[in-house]
Amino acid sequence: MEATTYKAFAITNEIDLNKIAIHCGIPKKFTWEQPLILRDDILQSILYKDMTDNQQVQVFSFGSIVFINHFDASDITGLLYFLHSFEPDIEIELADKYTDDYCLHIKETETIELTDEYVVVPSYESYYPELISTILAKSVALEKTEEQLGKIHDKLETMIDRLEKGSLRIGNKELARTTAKIVRHEYNTLAYIMILDKPEITWTSSTAGEFYDRMVDFFELNDRYKILKSKTDILYNIMDGFSTISHSIRGLFVEWTIVTLIVAELLLTILEIVGWIP
Repeated sequence: MEATTYKAFAITNEIDLNKIAIHCGIPKKFTWEQPLILRDDILQSILYKDMTDNQQVQVFSFGSIVFINHFDASDITGLLYFLHSFEPDIEIELADKYTDDYCLHIKETETIELTDEYVVVPSYESYYPELISTILAKSVALEKTEEQLGKIHDKLETMIDRLEKGSLRIGNKELARTTAKIVRHEYNTLAYIMILDKPEITWTSSTAGEFYDRMVDFFELNDRYKILKSKTDILYNIMDGFSTISHSIRGLFVEWTIVTLIVAELLLTILEIVGWIP
C-alpha cells in the first residue's frame, strides 16, 4: 500500500466548523473534539478540480488543518482562502509558520515503529487518518501557543528591567492587557486544544487507544502541555507581584500627597498667625 502523507498547519486560534459544515451542506452539528472532514465532491467543489478517493482535509476547531495525501501548493492556498472567508483572522501569508509533515507506511512488521517523520504499522486501520491528524493538529497548535507564550515572556522581561531600574510605572490598562494575554494563552492551550482529551474512537477501540497513546508520548504532547501550564502559573505569579508593587507605589504616592497637603495647610495657618500673610 502506498504511503499516506500528512501535512498539518496551525493557522488561527479558532475555527467555527458548524458554519463551514452548513455552507458545504453537511447535516451534522460538530462538537469541539470532532474534526470537519472535507473530501470527495465537497472538496472538489472548493478547489475546482478532481480529487482522488484517498485525499481529504481535516479541519479542527482549535485552528489547525491537516491535508492528507499529496496536495500541491495551489490546493493548500485555495483551501486557506476558502477558510479565510469564514475566519477573517487567518493570515494566509503566514500559514507556513507552524507546520509539520508526516507519513504512514504499511509494512509487514511485528511492532509499530514511530519516528519524527513517519510511522510504520503492520496493517491499515480506518482510524489512522483521524488519530494521526489529531496528533499533528495538536502538535502544531502547541507550537503556535509556545511562541505566543514567548512573546508574553519578552513583555514581562521588559517590565522586570524597568523594576530593576526603580522606574516601574505600570498603569491599570497595561496590567489588564498583559493579564488578558496570559488568560487568552491559557484558554487556547488548556480549554480549547484539549491536550488531555482523546478522540471518541479511542474509548471504543483498545487498539486505537493504544496507538493514540503511543503517538501522544512520542510527540510529547502531555509533557509540552505540563511545561506550558507551569510557565503560565509562573506568569500569573509575576503579574500578581507587578500588581502588588504598582498598587503599593500608587498608595505611597497618595499618602505623600496627603502629607504634603497637611504640611502646606499647617504652614499657611502659621503664616496667618504671625501675620506674614493676610
